[in-house]
Amino acid sequence: MTYFGKVLVANRGEIALRIVRTLRELGIPSVAVYSEADAGALHAQLADEAVCIGPGPVGKSYLDANAILEVAKSTHAEAVHPGYGFFAEHAGFARACASAGLVFIGPPPEAIESMGVKTTARRLMEQAGVPVVPGTMEPLASAEDALATAREIGYPVAFKTAGGGGGKGFHVARSEEEGAAAFGQAASEGERFFANADVYVERYLEDPRHVEVQILADAHGNVVHLGERDCSIQRRHQKLVEESPGPSVSPELRERICAIAVEAARAVGYRGAGTVEGLLVGEQYFFLEMNTRLQVEHPVTEMVTGLDIVREQIRVAAGEPLSFRQEDVVFRGHAIECRINAESAHLGFVPLPGTITRYEEPGGPGVRVDSGVFAGWTVPPFYDSLLAKLVVWDETREAATARMLRALAEFRIEGIATLVPFHRALLASDEWARGETAANLLGDADWLAATAPAD
Repeated sequence: MTYFGKVLVANRGEIALRIVRTLRELGIPSVAVYSEADAGALHAQLADEAVCIGPGPVGKSYLDANAILEVAKSTHAEAVHPGYGFFAEHAGFARACASAGLVFIGPPPEAIESMGVKTTARRLMEQAGVPVVPGTMEPLASAEDALATAREIGYPVAFKTAGGGGGKGFHVARSEEEGAAAFGQAASEGERFFANADVYVERYLEDPRHVEVQILADAHGNVVHLGERDCSIQRRHQKLVEESPGPSVSPELRERICAIAVEAARAVGYRGAGTVEGLLVGEQYFFLEMNTRLQVEHPVTEMVTGLDIVREQIRVAAGEPLSFRQEDVVFRGHAIECRINAESAHLGFVPLPGTITRYEEPGGPGVRVDSGVFAGWTVPPFYDSLLAKLVVWDETREAATARMLRALAEFRIEGIATLVPFHRALLASDEWARGETAANLLGDADWLAATAPAD
């Protein structure tokens, strides 16, 4: 079945390439867009058509909605897949697609809006009976209000911008003296990055596990979950390693948190692929946020379920029901994903773009690499530092870890710094073997310094 006559992929890099490949498998012609900095990029090479939409900076290319919609019109595309990032969680862009006669391959704008503002999402989840971290349901009116509320909750607290994500607009205060500064920083970053200076406050949980549930929903009332992912290993509240199933999630806890995720999706009339993120402290699970898009780490779920999440997104957007029911979902084995970023862990994870002089991906059984780079490619300075996602599967966590270490040892990327040495050290650590968050390692400058590349 051909669901659309042609689909425009409004993204770049590995995720654009991954979507183009699924479209090709479905017999759907694809249109890629690219910036001048991405001329010659793999996603543009593989797509059936490719159109330049402007210079390197995102505001003049990948975040130029008018340019993208104009390309969709000129190429006669019927739908737009936003991938993740850029316009993936932009209700205004979803509405603009509808106004232009295009199908937005994502959730309804109303669901994006309700989950995009964190205070609204917290309020909706609490009303739906979903446990949330203690804190405010409305934006704080002033610094004085922020400090008074923080005293009521009890330090430490986290001040968060209401429209934020990706670790931006997130500041912890451990005392009254730090409170006003943390509130001001969160508001400033919210205005700068998300055009929303509203800030809320919640209790800060020390070293919780970050556990999320993948859900899929269609327009026919079907909502299913695809199990959980543990994404606890992070730097600056941004993920580095993800795995499924979670090493600390019991069968009973899995059943409970997955039921919470399904109810959360139903509460907002969700449609498409989404992720309900939560914080796990012992057996206590708290709603954190809902990402109304495809996640970077979706491949680990695909590896343990054998399902193609992007294909289901396309089916749902075309008005079709999901191709399976909850009872059809079978979880098998263990999957791990390492994000291979153009960063240097020993320098504090600073991004280091440059030209790749050698690039050889690992292979073998149970190894998947989602990437968008090659030898000779110059990594632009304008975008996220993610180069590739190395994903492995095996029967057990221990076997998957051994396979990941073997694959990391085979990965050859030269000319730029990457996180490959960091991942090799991390997965060989006792903290990883014990299934810990490894927060002590990521905060240890000496340990990080030891991950510096030999050259």
